[in-house]
Amino acid sequence: MSALPASPPLLQSDLRSLKRIHQGKVRDIYEVDAEHMLIVTTDRLSAFDVVLPDPIPGKGSVLTRISRFWFDRTRHIIGNHLTDFPLERAVPDATERALIADRSMIVKRLRALPVEAVVRGYLIGSGWKDYQQTGMVCGIQLPAGLQQADRLPQPLFTPSSKAPQGQHDENISYEQVAASIGTGLAEQVLASALALYQFAAEHALARGIIIADTKFEFGVDAAGHLTLIDEALTPDSSRFWPVDTYRPGISPPSFDKQFVRDYLETLDWNKRAPGPELPADIIAKTSEKYAEALRRLTA
Repeated sequence: MSALPASPPLLQSDLRSLKRIHQGKVRDIYEVDAEHMLIVTTDRLSAFDVVLPDPIPGKGSVLTRISRFWFDRTRHIIGNHLTDFPLERAVPDATERALIADRSMIVKRLRALPVEAVVRGYLIGSGWKDYQQTGMVCGIQLPAGLQQADRLPQPLFTPSSKAPQGQHDENISYEQVAASIGTGLAEQVLASALALYQFAAEHALARGIIIADTKFEFGVDAAGHLTLIDEALTPDSSRFWPVDTYRPGISPPSFDKQFVRDYLETLDWNKRAPGPELPADIIAKTSEKYAEALRRLTA
């Protein structure tokens, strides 16, 4: 991928030339015009739905570059919200633009669906906890005797609701998705999410990365066309495991923010805001993991 000058660590953007219309856990969104938005991906890190106080240098640039990589390569599966609207036109001030050039995308303004399309290829995280208690993952029966981090017989579509910032998403059934957005759109979301996961998982595996699970977000335009939005298959929205150290029965090492979650689990913290400060070595190691995921996937 073409290189851009690295911007300094960014905890929060503050563009004078555009109106900010939303601030998420990681992304700041600005209005460009009636049809376009500017997404600035900061270096904020969210864990357990709490935004931590320390930026992870380079994280926003990595997430943006990985998302662009996948958006470019999955258009045969589904269209996405990327546009060719020039950043220079949206942010004419060169100094201001330099702070966000490697971490920004200008995208279509669409109606986001109230669903996170989660696809699980391996038994880990909340799915593993669910399986230990019930033998199921999100109500889907699985074979007995599976271990932590085992590959599932087939990828599972396990959607969740989109909770407001600071609250936890909740797993929902496919029937609830259909009731919320309509059967036809729900079928498209399910098929698109599974196809995206399977395509990306094959690509990543050939480059030494297992995509254990991931989540997608979708939107629709005025005509109702389904479109992939937000980010795609990044270390923030996915679990990435190195193939060479993977083995079932343990929680594998990862190229994603699970490294930070594991550290936070050692602290006496109630997983509510404000989040704890991170030691310098945890910050540096996390930054390295994100950069390694970019290098492997896009080399």
